[in-house]
Amino acid sequence: MGGLSPVHWLIVIVVVALVFGGRGKLSGLMGDAAKGIRAFKDGLKDDAPPAPPAASAQITPPPPVAAERPREDVPS
Repeated sequence: MGGLSPVHWLIVIVVVALVFGGRGKLSGLMGDAAKGIRAFKDGLKDDAPPAPPAASAQITPPPPVAAERPREDVPS
């Protein structure tokens, strides 16, 4: 329980190689990740439809009701 297994050593070696591997591999990976995130955010901004301008609600009154006239053909 106190020692590291070969799998743990392999993980440590991979992490050390990424961090200290030549010519800034870690910074290159992080730069690529940042570019991907930025492209994703820009894609979300382009897909959103523009919001319609806020206009005051205008309520139109119903048309006037014509006064009923007695029908001439019906006897009262």
